Amino acid sequence: MEIPTRPRPREAASPETLTIGAMLLAAGQARRMGQNGPHKLLAEFDGQPLVRRSAERLVAAGFAPRVLVTGHRQTEIEAAVAGLEIERRFNADYASGMAGSLVTGLQGAGMLFCDGVLIMLADMPAVTTENLMDLARAFRQEGGRCVVRSVSGGKRGNPVILPRAVFDAVLRLEGDVGARAIIENSGLPVIDIEIGDAAHIDVDTPEAVIAAGGTLRD
Repeated sequence: MEIPTRPRPREAASPETLTIGAMLLAAGQARRMGQNGPHKLLAEFDGQPLVRRSAERLVAAGFAPRVLVTGHRQTEIEAAVAGLEIERRFNADYASGMAGSLVTGLQGAGMLFCDGVLIMLADMPAVTTENLMDLARAFRQEGGRCVVRSVSGGKRGNPVILPRAVFDAVLRLEGDVGARAIIENSGLPVIDIEIGDAAHIDVDTPEAVIAAGGTLRD
């Protein structure tokens, strides 16, 4: 499928000029939090809603453009990031799974013009600004012609950076699938960056929120 608005490939840029956008995925229904239970992204860590904490770290790492993809409880999630310089985009098909959020995020302003895009899940409280900067540095060192993936003890995790070469494949995703198959079938080098337990710590249940140091809120 040809995407009319997709920019044409360009000559390889120098590492310093490579642009890396970022999407923060915050559209999920958080089903494992229980029916009508508290929303994990509104749980507080260090006095902040988790989604805001994640967004602030994304901003501080210097990615641009930046997109927050919302869905379930859109109004509250967007209110939690008020004042931050991050575009909000609503995934109307959020109930069908992650693919819609990836497509929605990649269609954010300027995203298709980037050399790469970082994909970050908003429910990973241990990912730091420094982790994100390490991923960006590795992508630039490889000239943007690779996938960069967070690992913990050699086991793949999140966040990841995808290069422009796979954007068309992302735009064709459907259903409850992420980018794993795209990464594995791209034929591109995959650079693994060790970020420790942060690559695997997410908070899908109330117990996981508390274990990670969070406080549940409605």
